[in-house]
Amino acid sequence: MGYFSALNIGASALTAQRLRMDVISQNIANANTTRTENGTPYRRRDVIFEERSPKTPFSEYLNEASKERIIGSGVRVSNIVEDQAPFKKVYDPGHPDANEEGYVEMPNIDIVTEMVNMISATRAYEANVTSINTSKSLAMKALEIGR
Repeated sequence: MGYFSALNIGASALTAQRLRMDVISQNIANANTTRTENGTPYRRRDVIFEERSPKTPFSEYLNEASKERIIGSGVRVSNIVEDQAPFKKVYDPGHPDANEEGYVEMPNIDIVTEMVNMISATRAYEANVTSINTSKSLAMKALEIGR
């Protein structure tokens, strides 16, 4: 694995974690949204990651000697899915979206869970920044040896 591969892998992780933080922020912002464009409460969204496969021509996969070159090349967001958990029901007969019994369907968002997810995404982002900085430091030390 080369120097630029390490940077590309770290950069892909930074991009993926930033998108994850954006989706979590959107969930928190819509924690009390009872009506969306389709008339239902907001549904919590979650980010799905997958390994980003290297861009190697198919002919190279057939070559036995190149098998050691087939390594992962980072991460990418494969999908953003809606959580199908049921909506929370809150008794509020004065609310404009209340049903005949006085219950309002609220989004399926738990603020504590979202904050834990945000901390996790932040820590993963910081770890990837550290990884990139370490790769840069190693490259600089290698250049100093050549002096």
